[in-house]
Amino acid sequence: MSSEVFVSRPHFDSRAVAQQIPEKEPPAELEVPQLSSGSATAGYRSAKYTPAEWFSNYHTILQQACSGQHEAQRIQRGSKTLHQDTEATTLRIQAEGTCHLGDRLQEIHHWKSELQLHIDQLLADTEALLALKTRLEKALDATETPYAIATDNLNCRTRRPGPDLVRDTVEEELLKEVDLIRSIQALLKRTTAQVVSQIKMNREAKQMLEVDWSDKYQAYNFDDRSGRYTNMSPDTRHHPSSATVQEQVCNLTSWTKFTQDNLRKALQEEQATNSLRVLVEQVLLDTTDDLTVQCSSVDQAFSQRCAELIEAKTQLETKLTQILEQIGAQERNIVTLQQAIHNKEAPLRVAQSRLYLRSLRPNMELCRDEPQLSLEREVRQIDATLASLHQQLSEAKSSLAHLEESRMTIEKDIICKTNSLFIERDKCMTHRKRYPTISTLSGY
Repeated sequence: MSSEVFVSRPHFDSRAVAQQIPEKEPPAELEVPQLSSGSATAGYRSAKYTPAEWFSNYHTILQQACSGQHEAQRIQRGSKTLHQDTEATTLRIQAEGTCHLGDRLQEIHHWKSELQLHIDQLLADTEALLALKTRLEKALDATETPYAIATDNLNCRTRRPGPDLVRDTVEEELLKEVDLIRSIQALLKRTTAQVVSQIKMNREAKQMLEVDWSDKYQAYNFDDRSGRYTNMSPDTRHHPSSATVQEQVCNLTSWTKFTQDNLRKALQEEQATNSLRVLVEQVLLDTTDDLTVQCSSVDQAFSQRCAELIEAKTQLETKLTQILEQIGAQERNIVTLQQAIHNKEAPLRVAQSRLYLRSLRPNMELCRDEPQLSLEREVRQIDATLASLHQQLSEAKSSLAHLEESRMTIEKDIICKTNSLFIERDKCMTHRKRYPTISTLSGY
């Protein structure tokens, strides 16, 4: 029979290699007495130990057992001491951790309450700004009516007849009103844009606070659940990797600063919102007052202009009555003059006929005697009278023509004033009664 040879393996700790721990030297093997084959015998005799080897073997076993016993006792004493120390330390550290978790819960609750307070405030501020935005839009829409009225008044007044097509106080006030409405519309648009921008910033700040609040809400629940864990909790388990430092983990200072920065940003937006709300209210008040004052100025100018037109029309009508009376009187005067001229025709013919017949006297009878001189004076007197009457008739007809021209001019001007008064009073002033109220101009 061939004897088998056993070769021992080298000691290899795979866990130490994985954790990159230097491998310990294998313990020195105890010297085991080598088996002896005894004295060689012949035939079928097998190998046996000697008595000395037998004594040496069981003494070695006793020594090893005694050494193991002492080592076990030492380890048991150290384990008991370590158990007592670690048990107290573990309980103390666990109590400290629970206390720290409680403090942490209070701190998270405090910041969460602050975040909730500012979230509610930003929500209320945003709703208030949305209401102001609606008022601004309504006020901007309301300015379209005054603008349409003013431009319509200007267009209507361009249809006034020539003599009344003047750049008067009414037109100047209407142009001021148009410019004022345009500037107010531009101001309302800019203010609306500021409100929209502030609403956007409020919502962004509110979103940041809500994200922070949501994170703290989850963290609070996790820490609250962690604080409720005890050694008797059935839902605890081992998480070996949880004790390692996680990446991108902030410290307490940066954690507090993050929330404080969010709250500071929210406070800035709240203050900006309050300032903007005051500004919007003042803008709406000022624009309403400006439009109301300018509307009153335009209405007053229209009333004054209508009074002037009525007075001018009354004076023209009075003058027309007088002119018509003068025309009638002048026409009667012309008839009288024409009759007077006609009445001078017969005496003139008689005198001229007498002179003609006397001019036929023969020879020395053709004498410039007293009848001849009287007839000549008569003819000259009648001719002078006729010349004077014709001159007076010509002047009367010229005066009548001028009176007729004045009548036509006055009648045209009365028609012009009537049309202008219709445009000013019945068109423009009636249209201006549709002017928006103060509440409408204020955006309500």
